[in-house]
Amino acid sequence: MSMAAVQAGDRISKRNFDMLARFIYDYSGIKMPPTKLTMLEGRLRRRLRATNHSTFDDYCDFLFNDGGLEQEAIYLIDVVTTNKTDFFREARHFDFMQAVALPALVNSGIRTIRTWSSACSTGAEPYTMAMVLAEFTEARSDLKYSILATDLSTDVLQTARRGIYPQDLVQPVPHDLQRKYVMTAKQPGRGEVRISPKLRGKVGFARMNLMDEKYPVGDVMQIIFCRNVLIYFDKPTQQGVLSRLCDCLAKGGYMFIGHSESITGFDLPLKQVSNTVFQKT
Repeated sequence: MSMAAVQAGDRISKRNFDMLARFIYDYSGIKMPPTKLTMLEGRLRRRLRATNHSTFDDYCDFLFNDGGLEQEAIYLIDVVTTNKTDFFREARHFDFMQAVALPALVNSGIRTIRTWSSACSTGAEPYTMAMVLAEFTEARSDLKYSILATDLSTDVLQTARRGIYPQDLVQPVPHDLQRKYVMTAKQPGRGEVRISPKLRGKVGFARMNLMDEKYPVGDVMQIIFCRNVLIYFDKPTQQGVLSRLCDCLAKGGYMFIGHSESITGFDLPLKQVSNTVFQKT
């Protein structure tokens, strides 16, 4: 079957944009104001090509009237999620984790430290957590740790599982940690590096939607990172997500949010212990 050519200059109608925005919000909690129209058009053009539709009207008719939404939902979410990620991003969080949170947890009797990167993107955050935990537990044979890393986007999870990155992305990683946990990629000349298999093996990746009513994470966590995702949600959605995250956090456990985010005004069992770091009471 020949591929339909996407019509140049075709636009998403207000009606179709409203339907797309409503679906994206209901499914993911991500707000899509009218200012995102041009961005959405640009990112959806490859989905038109992939589904053999030449106009946005045809594509939206396929989604909302011909049952296409069931197969396209996962791709729709992939194209609208923002996936900025860096190793040791907001480095003070990892300093606090290493110097304050982990010693406090161990002093309280914890011997298996369960951690969760709840919006892990392409993997830089959970692999950074893994480096901190590996260093902290290296000389302590009585300590164990686990890292769960989840995201809504299947595209970013695929990248995260591979653990292969452009060399410049790992520049924030301290040189001593690079020597231990970062390797030259198998294909020379591409300017890529890979996370060591031993460290990759410490991180379990899974797809999860923070809009779900329950988070199937097993036992409670001692540390949860939920950084730079709340900013995409409205206040009621933020309250719901934070409440469910707190349900997954052990008493005395720590929650980290992004430096541009706030939990002021929410009813949560958390006390602030550092800038954008909270402890469950």
